Amino acid sequence: MKFVFYIACVFTIHLTIAQDYKFGKVSKEELLETSDPTDPEANATVLYRSQEIKFEYIESKGFVQKNDIHERIKIYNKDGFDQATKVIKLYNESNELKESLTGFKAYTYNLEGNKIIDDKLKSDGIFEEETNRYWLYTKFTMPNIKEGCVIEYKYTIESELIRIDDIEFQQEIPIRKLDFKMSTPEFYNYAKYPNVKAAYYPKLNETYKETTVFLSGEMQTKISHNPTRGTRSDFSKNEWKYRENITTANLVNIPAIKNETHVSNIDNYRAIMKMDLSSIHYPDQVRRNFTTNWEKVTKTIYESNDFGEQLKKSGYFSDDLSSAIAGATNPIEQTYNIFNFVKTKVKWNGLHGYYADLGVRQAYKQGVGNVADINLILNAMLREAGLDANPVLVSTKDNGIPVFPTRSGFNYVICAVKLKEGLVLLDASRNFTSLNVLPVKALNWQGRLIRKDGSSDWINLSVQEPSKEIVSLNIKLNTDLSATGKVRNQYTDYSALKYRNTFESYSKDDLIKEIESENGLLQVSNIEVEDLNIPIKPVLLSYEYELKEALEEIGGSYYFSPLLFLKIKETPFKLQTRNYPIDLDYPTSRKYMVNIMLPEGFQVESLPENQKLQYNSTEGEFTYLIRENGSILQMIITLDLNNTLILPENYEQFKQFFELLVNKQAEKIVLKKA
Repeated sequence: MKFVFYIACVFTIHLTIAQDYKFGKVSKEELLETSDPTDPEANATVLYRSQEIKFEYIESKGFVQKNDIHERIKIYNKDGFDQATKVIKLYNESNELKESLTGFKAYTYNLEGNKIIDDKLKSDGIFEEETNRYWLYTKFTMPNIKEGCVIEYKYTIESELIRIDDIEFQQEIPIRKLDFKMSTPEFYNYAKYPNVKAAYYPKLNETYKETTVFLSGEMQTKISHNPTRGTRSDFSKNEWKYRENITTANLVNIPAIKNETHVSNIDNYRAIMKMDLSSIHYPDQVRRNFTTNWEKVTKTIYESNDFGEQLKKSGYFSDDLSSAIAGATNPIEQTYNIFNFVKTKVKWNGLHGYYADLGVRQAYKQGVGNVADINLILNAMLREAGLDANPVLVSTKDNGIPVFPTRSGFNYVICAVKLKEGLVLLDASRNFTSLNVLPVKALNWQGRLIRKDGSSDWINLSVQEPSKEIVSLNIKLNTDLSATGKVRNQYTDYSALKYRNTFESYSKDDLIKEIESENGLLQVSNIEVEDLNIPIKPVLLSYEYELKEALEEIGGSYYFSPLLFLKIKETPFKLQTRNYPIDLDYPTSRKYMVNIMLPEGFQVESLPENQKLQYNSTEGEFTYLIRENGSILQMIITLDLNNTLILPENYEQFKQFFELLVNKQAEKIVLKKA
């Protein structure tokens, strides 16, 4: 086995040395390759990636950042086709503060016979999408994608911003060769933050070189700072000598970062390097330090016209506020009424952000806005009603956990109200959220609460109370070996939110098909759903059923699973080992109450034993209780998962816990004829 691995590595190194990575020089050997030598299970491989970040001085603009990207990807099979769709993120606040895409070229290469055929990406395969007023996404899908093809593209992002985006050294597929170079002028001091949670750590080299720029005209120095999005400079003089700090990496055989089930955000474990502008120091000028802390970051956001100033506006909703809280006799009722009013009044336009997009007045008037528009309106109305309400800055799960103090560490805002019952968290941007029931994407560790005076503190966003699913299952076993009965389900809090989000648009027929799809012998009828559109209440689901062949006859004995079609069929945790923590989002409590009526002329031959299983004391508990009462069997089965974060070192124990409970649910009750 070691010899095979050695040959694969030698083969890979040989290809790395021999291959021409100049754009357009795709070889027949690359097109004929059927698998990656170091990762045969990979559906695609980055054959080559090059990234160069540099700052070029332009007299009329100052330093202009250029980020050159070149990537060549081999697609082995249909499961790798998703690699043919890419997204380029461009900052797009204004004409002066925006990034532009230049030099874009993209081709797909296929081998037909002995000839390499290339297909150029045309304009109809390129799309632009604004996620909010600050960001523009350019999305493209490569043409003529086939198994075995190679795609290649290159482009440059030009920016007058000094901010440097996160540098990515790892992808979901292997990278065979990566060349990286970053050159920054000595006037810009960046702190580099590699991801300490990543399993792969790239080796970086640091050097420098002297650079001279010759310019015409008198020396002028103008530096402008945008406090909300980064720093832009205009700097000119006749002759300018300065040092460039250079960071390089020449890497081969970078392993893929492979996702696992129940990982909140795989990017939290990707090999990346974050760049933080610490200071700017031009010749003959005072150093400008940007090294900061979370208090300063939060205060900067709060003092922005698009945040703190929006909270001060109130006249536009005065009459509606009076109507919303009319009849409310206590703070919790006032909070609920205002929350529901805002959800109805202003609908989410699909855009995230903690800065208002349209502005609260305009969003209120038009009845649509981004997350910040909506939740800042909510916050302002709650304050106007005399409630102790404050905004909370959040990083959603797909934005990752903030590593160091920076405004980009947040991308979302919610509202917190301090009541005698405790702190109540609110997000009015989604239909089915409720008091202390946020979108799951916002349950990311902690948020930053900002008070009226601009002071701030971290608050815990983790859910403390378990969300419940209570199932009542009545079973009548029949002499023809079928089962009939009724199921009643009750979902609370996040379990209810999940149900509502999943089945919001389902008709009764759709729901019946969904339930029956789990078992071909199951027939469902008389289905009812109550309070689906009232988020403060639990969702109630009930239906009647008939299950053919519920009992199985073997050698004169009759076997059946007491949970019938409701049992957990298999464990979701099948990996032998875990590299990343399991994130269960929120605590859950599931309870089955089962009443079983035996067929006439049948009696119990054997019952499963009562049992209690635990994971790490009370972090996970499973109980199985069954008793016989004449012709009736009564069962209570519970599963409580109180810890939402399972670390890799505890995975084996948690996996065994789940396997045991799945096997326990699968145990059969055995009957015989009297």
